[in-house]
Amino acid sequence: MQFTFYKYQGTGNDFVIIDNRQDIFFKNDTKLIAHICDRKFGIGADGLILLENHSKLDFKMVYYNADGNQSSMCGNGGRCLVHFAKFLGIITSEATFEAIDGDHSASITEEGMVSLKMNDVHEINSDKDYIFLNTGSPHHVSLCDALDTFDVHAEGAKLRHNLYGEEGANINFVKPLKDNNFAVRTYERGVEAETLSCGTGVTAVALAMHHSDKTQAEEVVLHTPGGQLKVSFQKTDTGYSDIYLTGPAVQVFKGTWS
Repeated sequence: MQFTFYKYQGTGNDFVIIDNRQDIFFKNDTKLIAHICDRKFGIGADGLILLENHSKLDFKMVYYNADGNQSSMCGNGGRCLVHFAKFLGIITSEATFEAIDGDHSASITEEGMVSLKMNDVHEINSDKDYIFLNTGSPHHVSLCDALDTFDVHAEGAKLRHNLYGEEGANINFVKPLKDNNFAVRTYERGVEAETLSCGTGVTAVALAMHHSDKTQAEEVVLHTPGGQLKVSFQKTDTGYSDIYLTGPAVQVFKGTWS
Protein backbone atom coordinates (compact mmCIF):
# COMPACT_ATOMS: atom_id res chain seq x y z
CA MET A 1 0.00 0.00 0.00
CA GLN A 2 1.27 3.46 -0.94
CA PHE A 3 -0.20 6.77 0.18
CA THR A 4 0.71 10.39 0.77
CA PHE A 5 0.81 11.60 4.36
CA TYR A 6 1.31 14.95 6.05
CA LYS A 7 3.03 15.50 9.37
CA TYR A 8 1.45 18.17 11.60
CA GLN A 9 2.04 19.51 15.08
CA GLY A 10 0.00 21.69 17.42
CA THR A 11 2.15 22.96 20.31
CA GLY A 12 4.32 19.86 19.98
CA ASN A 13 1.43 17.37 19.92
CA ASP A 14 2.23 15.71 16.59
CA PHE A 15 0.13 13.76 14.12
CA VAL A 16 0.28 11.88 10.83
CA ILE A 17 -2.67 13.11 8.73
CA ILE A 18 -4.02 11.36 5.64
CA ASP A 19 -6.59 12.55 3.10
CA ASN A 20 -8.89 9.51 3.09
CA ARG A 21 -11.76 10.97 1.04
CA GLN A 22 -11.15 8.24 -1.55
CA ASP A 23 -11.16 5.51 1.13
CA ILE A 24 -7.56 4.46 0.44
CA PHE A 25 -6.46 3.62 3.98
CA PHE A 26 -6.80 0.27 5.79
CA LYS A 27 -8.65 1.63 8.82
CA ASN A 28 -8.85 -1.63 10.76
CA ASP A 29 -5.13 -2.41 10.56
CA THR A 30 -4.14 -1.59 14.15
CA LYS A 31 -0.57 -2.87 13.68
CA LEU A 32 -0.05 -0.66 10.62
CA ILE A 33 -1.26 2.45 12.43
CA ALA A 34 0.96 1.71 15.43
CA HIS A 35 3.91 1.09 13.07
CA ILE A 36 3.34 4.43 11.30
CA CYS A 37 3.26 6.26 14.65
CA ASP A 38 6.36 4.47 15.98
CA ARG A 39 9.21 6.98 16.47
CA LYS A 40 11.94 4.42 15.82
CA PHE A 41 10.53 2.30 13.00
CA GLY A 42 7.85 4.53 11.45
CA ILE A 43 7.11 8.19 10.82
CA GLY A 44 6.61 8.98 14.49
CA ALA A 45 3.55 10.69 15.98
CA ASP A 46 1.27 10.89 19.00
CA GLY A 47 -1.59 9.80 16.75
CA LEU A 48 -2.90 9.30 13.21
CA ILE A 49 -5.85 11.23 11.76
CA LEU A 50 -7.95 10.53 8.69
CA LEU A 51 -9.87 13.28 6.92
CA GLU A 52 -12.97 11.77 5.34
CA ASN A 53 -16.06 12.89 3.45
CA HIS A 54 -19.23 13.86 5.28
CA SER A 55 -22.69 14.10 3.74
CA LYS A 56 -23.63 17.38 5.44
CA LEU A 57 -20.57 18.89 7.11
CA ASP A 58 -17.22 19.93 5.63
CA PHE A 59 -15.48 16.70 6.62
CA LYS A 60 -15.23 13.88 9.15
CA MET A 61 -12.36 13.32 11.59
CA VAL A 62 -11.25 9.78 12.46
CA TYR A 63 -8.56 9.67 15.15
CA TYR A 64 -6.25 6.86 16.28
CA ASN A 65 -3.85 6.90 19.22
CA ALA A 66 -0.23 5.90 18.73
CA ASP A 67 -1.08 2.38 19.91
CA GLY A 68 -3.18 1.94 16.75
CA ASN A 69 -6.60 2.01 18.39
CA GLN A 70 -9.35 4.45 17.49
CA SER A 71 -9.72 6.85 20.38
CA SER A 72 -11.79 9.63 21.88
CA MET A 73 -11.64 13.29 20.83
CA CYS A 74 -8.25 14.95 20.32
CA GLY A 75 -8.36 18.74 20.56
CA ASN A 76 -4.96 19.53 19.08
CA GLY A 77 -5.58 16.91 16.39
CA GLY A 78 -8.87 18.58 15.53
CA ARG A 79 -7.13 21.93 15.22
CA CYS A 80 -4.45 20.44 12.96
CA LEU A 81 -7.12 18.78 10.81
CA VAL A 82 -8.84 22.15 10.30
CA HIS A 83 -5.51 23.54 9.05
CA PHE A 84 -5.18 20.52 6.72
CA ALA A 85 -8.72 21.03 5.38
CA LYS A 86 -7.82 24.62 4.53
CA PHE A 87 -4.61 23.42 2.86
CA LEU A 88 -6.68 21.04 0.72
CA GLY A 89 -9.12 23.81 -0.23
CA ILE A 90 -12.07 22.16 1.50
CA ILE A 91 -12.62 25.23 3.69
CA THR A 92 -11.45 28.84 3.80
CA SER A 93 -11.69 30.34 7.29
CA GLU A 94 -14.60 28.45 8.89
CA ALA A 95 -15.22 24.73 9.32
CA THR A 96 -17.76 22.28 10.65
CA PHE A 97 -16.86 18.63 11.06
CA GLU A 98 -17.85 15.43 12.80
CA ALA A 99 -15.60 13.76 15.36
CA ILE A 100 -16.19 10.77 17.60
CA ASP A 101 -17.77 12.95 20.29
CA GLY A 102 -20.11 14.81 17.92
CA ASP A 103 -20.05 17.86 15.68
CA HIS A 104 -17.55 20.70 16.05
CA SER A 105 -17.08 24.12 14.52
CA ALA A 106 -13.80 25.98 14.10
CA SER A 107 -12.15 29.02 12.60
CA ILE A 108 -8.63 29.53 11.26
CA THR A 109 -6.61 32.69 10.63
CA GLU A 110 -4.17 33.30 7.78
CA GLU A 111 -1.36 32.81 10.31
CA GLY A 112 -2.56 29.31 11.16
CA MET A 113 -4.14 30.01 14.54
CA VAL A 114 -7.09 27.65 14.97
CA SER A 115 -9.96 28.13 17.41
CA LEU A 116 -11.94 24.92 17.95
CA LYS A 117 -15.31 24.78 19.69
CA MET A 118 -15.40 21.95 22.19
CA ASN A 119 -18.50 20.22 23.53
CA ASP A 120 -20.29 21.58 26.60
CA VAL A 121 -19.29 20.08 29.95
CA HIS A 122 -22.07 19.43 32.47
CA GLU A 123 -20.42 17.09 34.95
CA ILE A 124 -17.30 17.74 37.02
CA ASN A 125 -16.38 15.37 39.85
CA SER A 126 -14.24 16.76 42.67
CA ASP A 127 -12.19 14.60 45.03
CA LYS A 128 -9.89 15.67 47.85
CA ASP A 129 -6.78 15.35 45.67
CA TYR A 130 -8.03 15.73 42.10
CA ILE A 131 -10.83 16.71 39.73
CA PHE A 132 -12.21 14.43 37.01
CA LEU A 133 -14.12 15.56 33.93
CA ASN A 134 -14.66 14.64 30.29
CA THR A 135 -13.87 17.23 27.59
CA GLY A 136 -14.25 14.80 24.71
CA SER A 137 -11.71 12.57 26.42
CA PRO A 138 -11.59 11.64 30.13
CA HIS A 139 -9.19 13.74 32.21
CA HIS A 140 -7.79 13.60 35.72
CA VAL A 141 -6.50 16.99 36.97
CA SER A 142 -4.34 17.45 40.06
CA LEU A 143 -2.14 20.25 41.38
CA CYS A 144 1.64 19.85 41.48
CA ASP A 145 3.93 22.57 42.85
CA ALA A 146 7.20 20.93 41.73
CA LEU A 147 5.98 20.50 38.17
CA ASP A 148 9.34 21.10 36.46
CA THR A 149 11.03 18.14 38.17
CA PHE A 150 7.98 15.91 38.64
CA ASP A 151 8.12 12.38 37.16
CA VAL A 152 5.06 12.73 34.95
CA HIS A 153 5.62 9.42 33.16
CA ALA A 154 5.87 7.25 36.28
CA GLU A 155 3.16 8.98 38.30
CA GLY A 156 0.88 9.44 35.31
CA ALA A 157 1.11 5.78 34.34
CA LYS A 158 0.37 4.74 37.91
CA LEU A 159 -2.81 6.81 38.09
CA ARG A 160 -3.86 5.96 34.54
CA HIS A 161 -3.82 2.22 35.30
CA ASN A 162 -4.43 1.89 39.04
CA LEU A 163 -7.16 4.48 39.45
CA TYR A 164 -8.95 4.18 36.10
CA GLY A 165 -8.44 0.56 35.11
CA GLU A 166 -8.05 -0.86 31.62
CA GLU A 167 -9.94 1.95 29.87
CA GLY A 168 -7.80 4.52 31.63
CA ALA A 169 -7.82 8.30 31.57
CA ASN A 170 -5.45 11.09 30.66
CA ILE A 171 -3.57 12.48 33.66
CA ASN A 172 -2.85 16.21 33.97
CA PHE A 173 -0.53 17.81 36.51
CA VAL A 174 -0.98 21.55 37.01
CA LYS A 175 0.96 24.40 38.59
CA PRO A 176 -0.72 27.80 39.03
CA LEU A 177 1.43 30.65 37.73
CA LYS A 178 -0.04 34.15 37.90
CA ASP A 179 -3.49 35.59 37.22
CA ASN A 180 -5.19 33.24 34.73
CA ASN A 181 -2.02 31.36 33.72
CA PHE A 182 -1.27 27.73 34.52
CA ALA A 183 1.56 25.35 33.62
CA VAL A 184 0.43 21.87 32.52
CA ARG A 185 2.08 18.51 31.86
CA THR A 186 0.03 15.56 30.61
CA TYR A 187 0.37 11.79 30.50
CA GLU A 188 -1.81 10.48 27.65
CA ARG A 189 -3.41 7.06 27.50
CA GLY A 190 -2.95 5.35 24.14
CA VAL A 191 0.37 7.12 23.72
CA GLU A 192 1.34 5.79 27.16
CA ALA A 193 3.78 8.61 27.71
CA GLU A 194 3.95 12.31 28.42
CA THR A 195 3.12 14.41 25.38
CA LEU A 196 4.31 17.96 24.79
CA SER A 197 0.72 19.18 24.77
CA CYS A 198 -2.86 17.87 24.98
CA GLY A 199 -5.80 19.91 23.72
CA THR A 200 -8.60 18.19 25.60
CA GLY A 201 -6.23 18.13 28.58
CA VAL A 202 -5.65 21.88 28.78
CA THR A 203 -9.39 22.37 28.25
CA ALA A 204 -10.04 20.13 31.25
CA VAL A 205 -7.44 22.00 33.29
CA ALA A 206 -8.95 25.41 32.49
CA LEU A 207 -12.43 24.27 33.55
CA ALA A 208 -11.12 22.46 36.64
CA MET A 209 -9.19 25.52 37.80
CA HIS A 210 -12.26 27.73 37.37
CA HIS A 211 -14.50 25.14 39.06
CA SER A 212 -12.16 24.96 42.06
CA ASP A 213 -11.86 28.77 42.33
CA LYS A 214 -8.18 28.83 41.35
CA THR A 215 -9.15 31.51 38.82
CA GLN A 216 -12.17 33.72 38.25
CA ALA A 217 -11.29 34.37 34.61
CA GLU A 218 -13.31 32.81 31.79
CA GLU A 219 -10.27 32.91 29.52
CA VAL A 220 -7.32 30.85 30.73
CA VAL A 221 -3.78 30.63 29.32
CA LEU A 222 -2.14 27.20 29.53
CA HIS A 223 1.64 26.78 29.26
CA THR A 224 2.64 23.30 28.09
CA PRO A 225 6.14 21.96 27.26
CA GLY A 226 5.23 22.38 23.57
CA GLY A 227 3.85 25.90 23.70
CA GLN A 228 0.95 28.07 24.78
CA LEU A 229 -2.77 27.46 24.34
CA LYS A 230 -5.82 29.47 25.33
CA VAL A 231 -9.18 28.18 26.55
CA SER A 232 -12.23 30.42 26.84
CA PHE A 233 -15.66 29.44 28.14
CA GLN A 234 -18.85 30.58 29.83
CA LYS A 235 -20.03 29.32 33.22
CA THR A 236 -23.68 28.27 33.22
CA ASP A 237 -26.12 26.92 35.79
CA THR A 238 -25.45 23.40 34.54
CA GLY A 239 -21.70 23.55 33.86
CA TYR A 240 -19.71 25.16 31.06
CA SER A 241 -20.60 26.11 27.48
CA ASP A 242 -19.11 28.05 24.55
CA ILE A 243 -15.77 26.36 25.21
CA TYR A 244 -13.05 27.26 22.69
CA LEU A 245 -9.54 25.84 22.42
CA THR A 246 -7.21 28.20 20.54
CA GLY A 247 -3.62 27.81 19.40
CA PRO A 248 -1.27 27.29 16.45
CA ALA A 249 -1.33 24.39 13.99
CA VAL A 250 1.67 23.77 11.75
CA GLN A 251 2.28 21.53 8.73
CA VAL A 252 5.78 20.14 9.21
CA PHE A 253 6.38 18.01 6.13
CA LYS A 254 4.83 15.81 3.44
CA GLY A 255 5.89 12.30 2.49
CA THR A 256 4.98 9.01 0.86
CA TRP A 257 4.50 5.73 2.74
CA SER A 258 4.99 2.54 0.79
